Amino acid sequence: MRLARPSTAAACATLSFALGGGLAACGAKGPAFPNGGVAPVTVVTLQPATVTLTRELPGRTSAFLVAEVRPQANGIVKQRLFTEGAAVKAGQTLYQLDDAAYRAQYDSSVAALARAEATLVSSRFAAGRSAELVKIEAVSTQDNENAIAALGQAQADVAAARAAVDSSRVNLAYTRISAPIGGRIGKSTVTPGALVVANQATALATVQQLDPIYVEVSQSSAEWLRLRPAIDAGRLTASGTGTKVTIVFEDGSTYARDGRLQFSDVSVDPGTGSFALRAIVPNPDNRLLPGMFVTAVVDEGTLSGAILAPQQGITHDPKGHATALVVDADGKAGQREVTATRTIGRLSCWPSGFGAATMPTSNVSRMTQVPTG
Repeated sequence: MRLARPSTAAACATLSFALGGGLAACGAKGPAFPNGGVAPVTVVTLQPATVTLTRELPGRTSAFLVAEVRPQANGIVKQRLFTEGAAVKAGQTLYQLDDAAYRAQYDSSVAALARAEATLVSSRFAAGRSAELVKIEAVSTQDNENAIAALGQAQADVAAARAAVDSSRVNLAYTRISAPIGGRIGKSTVTPGALVVANQATALATVQQLDPIYVEVSQSSAEWLRLRPAIDAGRLTASGTGTKVTIVFEDGSTYARDGRLQFSDVSVDPGTGSFALRAIVPNPDNRLLPGMFVTAVVDEGTLSGAILAPQQGITHDPKGHATALVVDADGKAGQREVTATRTIGRLSCWPSGFGAATMPTSNVSRMTQVPTG
């Protein structure tokens, strides 16, 4: 297909149009010259090509992991052992509570365990002697049974004392509040001297893992439905999980590291008519922070047989329709109305397979025979 392009500047527009019997290209009608002259034009021959379709989707960043730090024991904050805004490691102690009461309880449970173990030793010896004496009828059967029962009770007392020691040890450990995950820690909501209670509603601090980081975006379900026929027909190879995602900041600069599409939601939001997409992006320098507004450039798929036309060859008629000058087999240029889907760089993309059969190569030079629909 040959596209007539005026030498003067023409308005730009994106285009995409296809018909079962052929394809019309894009261009602009040249300006009239005095004394019947014509405007000089440049003729561009367009050929089908394979292109990667992308879509710019607005979104926001969110942390990969988020953990709110809350106490699991009651007490007074004795020390804060971290710097707000700094990086912390998983298991690092963040707060130290006053542990005097918990330590005393632990010591008491340890002593109770020692007493129960001593009683068990005595009961075991008594039961052994009773078992020998009952054989020679030196003690009654009832006394022997009592000795055996006392041994069982002593064993149970030891088990209960050990459980009490374990419980008091856990409570004592809770007085040292540790980071559940590694990452950046935010502002502390308490200072030394503050009273905290177990499982309180207000978090002491929040730890967020920022490398990698999530980028949450949404895509219109109507746009997906528009692409679906071409995917089903095999003209468009759809991208899925693992697709490359490029991140663009609000100032227009591009983030140095590409992300990957992690998943797309399985349901459409009835309020917005869109479904969620999530990309995971490396963030070793913490340049991306949670809550930032970014634009994600997502690869939608690879389109075969697309026509790319220079945007200089597109103009609009008085009704606002995109038009182009198409050169027929006789070398005559005729104005055709066209429809477009998107722009790729400085080229307008014309997917020849959208909504119609792919254009045969033999029809490229006979475009004026195709009605403009």
